[in-house]
Amino acid sequence: MSEVPAPRAPLPPDVRVWDPLLRLTHWSFPLLIPALWWTAENSKWALHKQLGLVLLGLLAFRILWGFLGPETARFAQFVKGPRAVLAYLRGGADKASIGHSPLGGWSTLALLGALLLQVSLGLFAGDPFDGATGPLNALVGVTMADRLTELHETWFWAIVALIALHLAAITFYAVRGDDLLSPMVGGARPPMPGVAGIGPVPWGRGLLACGLAAGLAYWLSQGAPPLT
Repeated sequence: MSEVPAPRAPLPPDVRVWDPLLRLTHWSFPLLIPALWWTAENSKWALHKQLGLVLLGLLAFRILWGFLGPETARFAQFVKGPRAVLAYLRGGADKASIGHSPLGGWSTLALLGALLLQVSLGLFAGDPFDGATGPLNALVGVTMADRLTELHETWFWAIVALIALHLAAITFYAVRGDDLLSPMVGGARPPMPGVAGIGPVPWGRGLLACGLAAGLAYWLSQGAPPLT
């Protein structure tokens, strides 16, 4: 009689890396940035301002989520010092971890900072005689508004350069066999020895962060009136 083959051991489950709120925020950026460029190039100022406020709300949420979210969303988890970055570049970093690498963490921080600066400039930019002004334009003089408008237009290309660098890094890792895109789409990656993945999503804190971010965007859209 032939021997019955032993049943295969079940495969370990995938490791959960990114929570749904972070992924939704992440994928909103590549939709909003080209739309903001197109609306500016075609003088669709009302829509441009609305999309800018949406981007502001998303950035505010991402910053709050960097303190309130699960492990891989938190700045404390992926923003490392120079020694950790150098160790990673030399290949001596701990591989049994999830989320951003030390270098990827600083790349993420640079992109968020650049986008936040761009949105902040847009709040004050514009020319009231053309009817295209940010909601805080009245708080600065005409000369300052002109300078901020020029910087708002120029800084966009710095963002484009950072995005290109970000895409180049993703391509580099993909060539090396490290798929960074799939986990950001589905939230999980193949199992890793000694890594359990992130815990449950703190939905209560997520709703709080969403409410605060939306409130900030609305308040600024109204010209930042006094709260008392």
